[in-house]
Amino acid sequence: MSDKFFELKDVESGTTSRLGVSEGSIGPAVVDIGRLYRDHGVFTSDPGFVATASCESKITFIDGEKGVLLYRGYPVDQLAANSSFLEVAYLLLYGELPTASEQSEFAGLIMHHTMINETLLRFFNGFHFNAHPMAMVSGVVGSMSAFYHDSMDIKNPEHREIFAHRIIAKMPTIAAAAYKHSVGQPFVYPRNDLDYCSNLLNMFFAVPCEDYEVDPVAAEALDLLFILHADHEQNCSTSTVRLAGSSGTNPYAAIAAGVSALWGPAHGGANEAVLKMLEQIGDTSQIPKYVARAKDRDDPFRLMGFGHRVYKNFDPRAKIIREMCHKVLTQLGTTDSPMFELALRLEEIALQDEYFVEKKLYPNVDFYSGIIYRALGIPVSMFTVMFAIARAVGWVAHWQEMTADPSTRIGRPRQLYTGPTERDYIAVSERD
Repeated sequence: MSDKFFELKDVESGTTSRLGVSEGSIGPAVVDIGRLYRDHGVFTSDPGFVATASCESKITFIDGEKGVLLYRGYPVDQLAANSSFLEVAYLLLYGELPTASEQSEFAGLIMHHTMINETLLRFFNGFHFNAHPMAMVSGVVGSMSAFYHDSMDIKNPEHREIFAHRIIAKMPTIAAAAYKHSVGQPFVYPRNDLDYCSNLLNMFFAVPCEDYEVDPVAAEALDLLFILHADHEQNCSTSTVRLAGSSGTNPYAAIAAGVSALWGPAHGGANEAVLKMLEQIGDTSQIPKYVARAKDRDDPFRLMGFGHRVYKNFDPRAKIIREMCHKVLTQLGTTDSPMFELALRLEEIALQDEYFVEKKLYPNVDFYSGIIYRALGIPVSMFTVMFAIARAVGWVAHWQEMTADPSTRIGRPRQLYTGPTERDYIAVSERD
């Protein structure tokens, strides 16, 4: 708490309160409003929590005005250029970049915990053949709590670390099993001799009847996407994990809650919406018409994958992923696809159109990630699942931070009640 404070005076009663101010290492300070109800009998209202700090965290920082994203203080562009997803996972979990020996040990732990219990694997046979993969992932992640009774004491640091390793290691296996079930192919077991993303691609696309060789460009692209999606401060799904976890529930239930929150089209489903928009536009000749519609306030059509709620400048992740998007399309030989031609032309027009430039509606990470996933052969229904694999690292880091903090209290938002005032019950025979 700094020496600064806000003084609030109730003009009607004359009551005055001093609201303390806490300052972080960077970013806006926060005002402690805990005294408002006690001193003045009022709550604050902030729908969508657009100006409310729900917690104190040391993990990720965003400056939306400047287009800055830091993981534990490291700019995401530096990590994307020099690091790997598992190294970033270590950074988010433990607060520092690992030494060579620490990185080797951590990667070994993750890659040797990739298998899931056979009974858990058979759960997938209980899902309908066309069930959405996110429904399967959410259900199976929640079911993991039925398999690890011996290591779910959330007050035990060793148990929290075991849980972290298990989730990060097993999420790709669960995701791949959901995909294989949806296409009616046999499950493919993980291979510990492959790196994290190559293993995932192998579980997705290998089949027993022939050899499958992972394309290094595809693995590189996936690793970059996972780095960029690993964490994003107090977003909807991360806040959901924290809120669920604040009750003391088991960690698998908290992560399953995060998966469910991510499933929403306004959150993790945004890159899926980009592909649907491109399909709606259909052809490059139709772009001017749809751009005009997007500018029309009375038209419900919107260009998906442009602009961002937090970033008021260019999404820093989009700058990084744009180059990889073009590399993937070139090296995987998919630039002749009408869908990709359409996406690239739309990107070009939007980056030059005064309307979009003035409103800073630049292509965001969802615009490019959907195109890359499509180029890698990953179906649209799996896009949000891929997001969940990466974001699970951030969820776990925030859950660990919250659980280890002795000052954590169960989340309990308040409300502005606008329903009926108190009234007496009337017997049904006496009601008009």
